[in-house]
Amino acid sequence: QVQLVESGGGLAQAGGSLRLSCAGSGRTVGLYNMGWFRQAPGKEREFVAGVTFTGGSTHYADSVKGRFTISRDNAKNTVYLQMNSLKPEDTAIYYCAAGPPSSVGTRPSDYDYWGQGTQVTVSS
Repeated sequence: QVQLVESGGGLAQAGGSLRLSCAGSGRTVGLYNMGWFRQAPGKEREFVAGVTFTGGSTHYADSVKGRFTISRDNAKNTVYLQMNSLKPEDTAIYYCAAGPPSSVGTRPSDYDYWGQGTQVTVSS
């Protein structure tokens, strides 16, 4: 199995940027499709972005398309989420997740391993 640890969260102003990192240990993350999800208070966990195990294909939620970019560096066992043009509605706990190397899943149940999350707060 793989253990995941997110970092890079914090406070940003609307219009600003943050880059989240997800470091894997145990099995290499290169064996898995990877996804980023977020959960705001009182809301369900929602899909943000996903990338195939090779990095050759990505998928984004409509709400972040054109603003967020997911990437991976399998040599560093790390996945990233570059977040630009941040909005207050992006405020949430962000989680990375690892799933089987099939098509990129958009449901939490498509993923087997999860990090503990990192808080992102965007002020207006």
